[in-house]
Amino acid sequence: MAELTAEPLDAPARAGSILSSWRFRRTAVACLQHAILLSVVGLIMLPLVWTLSTSLKEASQVYGFPPALIPKPIRLQNYPEAMTVGPWLRFFTNSSLVTGLNILGQIVACSLVGFSFARLRWWGRDVLFILMIATMMLPHQVTLVPQFVLFRTLGWVSTLLPLIVPRFFAAAFYTFLVRQFFMTIPTDLDDAARIDGASTFGIYSRIILPMSKPVLMAVAIFVFTASWNEFQLPLIYLHSEQNFTIQLGLRGYQSLHGGQWHLLMAASTLTMLPVIILFFLGQRYFIQGVVFSGIKG
Repeated sequence: MAELTAEPLDAPARAGSILSSWRFRRTAVACLQHAILLSVVGLIMLPLVWTLSTSLKEASQVYGFPPALIPKPIRLQNYPEAMTVGPWLRFFTNSSLVTGLNILGQIVACSLVGFSFARLRWWGRDVLFILMIATMMLPHQVTLVPQFVLFRTLGWVSTLLPLIVPRFFAAAFYTFLVRQFFMTIPTDLDDAARIDGASTFGIYSRIILPMSKPVLMAVAIFVFTASWNEFQLPLIYLHSEQNFTIQLGLRGYQSLHGGQWHLLMAASTLTMLPVIILFFLGQRYFIQGVVFSGIKG
């Protein structure tokens, strides 16, 4: 009889032991995953940390061995000194002008084209959408020579126009993101707006765009990063230092003052700062725009 009553009494203890073991394994797996992720993040952040560290060192500490991650003393004078070596204000102005107009052009063009693909019904819409997506497989380098010949014929070489005007035509990737996001917005809103007398452009400007801040912010961040860090196109089209962007300015500074790494890293840190600030300010909208753009096909 004692043997018959022992099993029920031991069952809760065994269940508690199994539950504790399962919780321990889940905690161990979670800790391992976080350790791996932190290691990867550390490797990714190492160049950024080293750039910041070098920008605060004296010239004699840059080549010190063993290398010191925290400079002693911290030399903040590297930043104003680096800015006085070249016309950095002009470089920043040119890059800001190009980047701002690129963001404006891509948002306007991609939202209009994405609205047409997502909300309007017209003959050949799906075929043209597939053709547009297919252009993403075409390497950018293939079109460099024809574009250069075209812009040279127009007399745009050595001006900022080749870096600005093409961005007022919708890019395939950004149009795809915008179109996918627009398709998640209920079409009942369009019908209600039409009953109230709204035109097609009124639906686009008064209903669709105000509800599309996440995807538009995602496009803005993508375009800002690509335009601000663009080096190849300015190198091809800009021949005058007066029109140089910040990336060409950094390259020219490296060629003339390559041994002054502490000043070069200070200039590079200031160059990265706008991208970092924009991402942290808009990361909530950026993540929403990318996630919601893949919900509906």
